[in-house]
Amino acid sequence: QVQLVESGGGLVHAGDSLRLSCTASERTFSSYTMGWFRQAPGKERDFVAAINWLDSRTAYADSVTGRFTISRDNAKNSLYLQMDSLQPTDTAVYYCAACSPLIGDVRTPGNYDYWGQGAQVTVSS
Repeated sequence: QVQLVESGGGLVHAGDSLRLSCTASERTFSSYTMGWFRQAPGKERDFVAAINWLDSRTAYADSVTGRFTISRDNAKNSLYLQMDSLQPTDTAVYYCAACSPLIGDVRTPGNYDYWGQGAQVTVSS
């Protein structure tokens, strides 16, 4: 059982930056495909970004491309999401997720096995 713990959320103004972190309990973290998703009130959980285990290839939602950067540090069992130029529409609870092996589209929440508890990100205008 992999445990994921997010940190780094908060309240910021439009145009500010935040970095989310996700720490995994699993020593074989390096073999997991990792993703970030977000869920706004009353909406479905949406894909934000993903990074695979083999070559750290990344994928992003169109809405965050050019503003968000996903990265990982396997030595620290950690996943990061650097969020720049934040907008009020980015307000949501952000979740990290893990899967090994990932079968299917990295953008589909149902393809991930493990989830963190979520971190609130609120962007005021």
